Amino acid sequence: VHGQWADDVHHALHVALTGEKQGYYADFDDEGALGKMLRSPFFHDGSWSSFRGRSHGRTVDPATVPGWRFVASLQTHDQVGNRAAGDRLSHLLDTDLLGCGAVMLLTSPWTPMLFMGEEWGASTPWQFFTDHTDPEIAGGTRRGRRAEFSAHGWAAEDVPDPQDPETFRRSKLAWSEVSTGDHASLLGLYRDLIALRRTTPDLRDGDLSRAGATWEHETRRLDVRRGEHRVLVNLGEEPWETSASGPVLLAWGSGAAVSGAVPGSPVLVPARGAVIVAP
Repeated sequence: VHGQWADDVHHALHVALTGEKQGYYADFDDEGALGKMLRSPFFHDGSWSSFRGRSHGRTVDPATVPGWRFVASLQTHDQVGNRAAGDRLSHLLDTDLLGCGAVMLLTSPWTPMLFMGEEWGASTPWQFFTDHTDPEIAGGTRRGRRAEFSAHGWAAEDVPDPQDPETFRRSKLAWSEVSTGDHASLLGLYRDLIALRRTTPDLRDGDLSRAGATWEHETRRLDVRRGEHRVLVNLGEEPWETSASGPVLLAWGSGAAVSGAVPGSPVLVPARGAVIVAP
């Protein structure tokens, strides 16, 4: 096998960023989940799954399997389209947290995959749409979607009709927003992260034996060690004075750009912010 989806990485990132815990996300409401998912592609490696009601998964040998064989994401057509209203992370999070998610994904040992418009926080949804010509299949699809989400408290009329052309039209990207406001800021961050990943070997290193990550569940602070570099992500509401004191390669969040500017001074990560620190 040349590669494999790492859906567990998506689930852990989603829960940490949004706080959603329903369905299969329940397994990832665990204080060790996020840190583990930045060191190993599978949360369940023979452990108990409360969602499945049984033990699940297998281990990955970090000495023989490189991280780049696993494809990880913050969003996909499947994860977004199979929400009742097709709401993206940009409908659930502010721009600061969207950027924190990007930092975690694009500095990970996995092969990152971006979903269309994710890189600028597209405001348009991605709703489940179909164009079945067989009336029986079309009706069955419509009824199936509404029945599925009614079990989760959604009114039938609030679940978009997959056969309605407007459902498709609503899902088309609004390219005019790319260069405006927060959209442009987020796109700039993605570009900077991709450039850093390309030019900084530590940040794309797929050697899982060298990957380290610690997540403090209560304070919502993540400390990732990527070789000699540190990726510090603060999802909490209070600034974080860290033990890092090296040069800041990238900063995201209000006030982050000047944190650690004085040589030898501690790097301060703002609330809902992130910093990448060189050795």
